[in-house]
Amino acid sequence: MKLLRYGPLGQEKPGLLDADGRVRDLSAVVADIAGDVLTPAGLDKLASLDIASLPLVPGTPQRDLRLGACVGKVGKFICIGLNYADHAAESGAKVPDEPVVFNKWTSAIVGPNDDVEIPRGSSRTDWEVELGVVIGKGGRYIAEADAMSHVAGYCVVNDVSEREVQLERGGGQWDKGKGHDTFGPIGPWLVTADEVPDPQQLAMWLEVDGRRFQNGNTSTMVFGVKKLVSYLSQFMSLQPGDIISTGTPPGVGLGQKPVPIYLKAGQTMRLGIQGLGEQQQRTVQA
Repeated sequence: MKLLRYGPLGQEKPGLLDADGRVRDLSAVVADIAGDVLTPAGLDKLASLDIASLPLVPGTPQRDLRLGACVGKVGKFICIGLNYADHAAESGAKVPDEPVVFNKWTSAIVGPNDDVEIPRGSSRTDWEVELGVVIGKGGRYIAEADAMSHVAGYCVVNDVSEREVQLERGGGQWDKGKGHDTFGPIGPWLVTADEVPDPQQLAMWLEVDGRRFQNGNTSTMVFGVKKLVSYLSQFMSLQPGDIISTGTPPGVGLGQKPVPIYLKAGQTMRLGIQGLGEQQQRTVQA
């Protein structure tokens, strides 16, 4: 299934994408794509529905029908840094011995086609296409062998970053540099795990104004999805609807040679992951 949330900002309704690419309304079935709806029992309930009997929503998604973030009421937005060896190299960092963990504030979450703000005073705002893992079954101290049973599905994430704040101000503040409002576009839809047989074999890419900067594959992750779910659960309980953004391949603005390239207002980012859909955002000044 491809689950989504559609409608005006702050008034999103639950829906799913049918085989013809049309949105079907789930409002009579669930209140939101969030929490217990993402548990195995919740997803089984949705999978049993007669999709053709669900109301059609007028409009074409991502054209004249706005999509919000594909998960609502996110409790934790957990991110992994330097999780592709070639991205670590372009960033001038060593490959980590264990996952580098930071957070994006949930107030950073926006829809896949919403505007992305350049923070006031920023000259080093950057892009990062990432695989998002959405937790379905909560847990603590999860064994790697069991980790995939805790995954509801996957989505595209743009881990927008302000590099000066992240790497320099205050000695480097990753959470501050990653957490500005609009810095977390998510979606267009949550693709349930049964439709993604191997999350470690997904092509991913990102363009700015039509120029391809990132062209990678989840196969080159340092720490794969199983490892990350298990690892994080040693330090916190994972709960339904939590999102793990698993790191980015090379090609970010920071790593461009001979000089870095950063975003400015009026540009267009376009990005996607194989089987998970595409995003497109316009940059605007905050």
